[in-house]
Amino acid sequence: MIKRRHLIASLPAAFLSTTALGQTAGPGQTGSTPDAKASRELRIGYQRNGALLLAKQQGLLEQRFRAQGVGLKWVEFSYGPPLLEALNVGSIDYGTAGDAPPIFAQAARANVLYVAVAEDAGSSSAILVPPGSGLASLADLRGRRVGFARASSAHSLTIAAVEKAGLAWSDITPVQLAPADARVAFERGALDAWTIWDPYFAVAEARTGVRILAPARDIARQNSFFLANADYARRNPDIVAATNEELARIAVWADGHRDEVAKANAEATGIDLAIWQRAVARSQYRVRPLEDRVVGEQQAVADRFLRLGLIPDKIAVRDIVWKWDVRS
Repeated sequence: MIKRRHLIASLPAAFLSTTALGQTAGPGQTGSTPDAKASRELRIGYQRNGALLLAKQQGLLEQRFRAQGVGLKWVEFSYGPPLLEALNVGSIDYGTAGDAPPIFAQAARANVLYVAVAEDAGSSSAILVPPGSGLASLADLRGRRVGFARASSAHSLTIAAVEKAGLAWSDITPVQLAPADARVAFERGALDAWTIWDPYFAVAEARTGVRILAPARDIARQNSFFLANADYARRNPDIVAATNEELARIAVWADGHRDEVAKANAEATGIDLAIWQRAVARSQYRVRPLEDRVVGEQQAVADRFLRLGLIPDKIAVRDIVWKWDVRS
């Protein structure tokens, strides 16, 4: 059985290194007990997509908190594991990630809470195969090199795909790479398959000959989550709830303004508008509290990792769910 010290040692270096944040923590930004001044600051970890990016671009949270004297600071991350470690150590207060990073964080006893969910049936991720590939089904992954980012939602989806195909984890050759590195390996033919999310998914899909071996929706539901440093959420429940409310509002707006969302994402990332139009068209936009069904889906993710011995002990997702009382 994997011990907690071995779990921590096995996590991606970026997940455990605060220096990976690209910033030096200042007064009140280290540990999980910021000073009184920092407690009225909201430091948000975001990735260049989704509701948080839209909120940043439109200044919605700044508008919401200005009268309360709450300052905003935005910190960008390329994917979920390093964002979760930043939440754990208190370098940021609030952020978003896919389904797997919070599982590894909870298993390592990180100081984080789930505070909201962005539900998704799995339309924004897939397992791709390169041009000329003869793979036709998930069962064909036997003996193949499958790329994914370690401790990410792609890791979770790969495990679910292997189980769905009736294969053992030892039947594939896992190749654990950060998204940008995996893209290079995929394009060079060093991977037989690549499990990835948008916009990387849409970028790769636009390349001639790349095929979808299986979309995530045919394998397992995958949700994304909004999370907070646990100490921060307990000290500032009003700020966390208000942030959730604004993100819920912008999600409703995004659902009805997909062309504008695609343009905003293209502007923020430099990725072609056509790529983002493809990604946005298949995205789901909703932000809400974690209901029992969502908690159960996330528990299934945790149990998959446990079966493979990738986390040391069974965890109960429900234990770190923060109650968001939505105002009518």
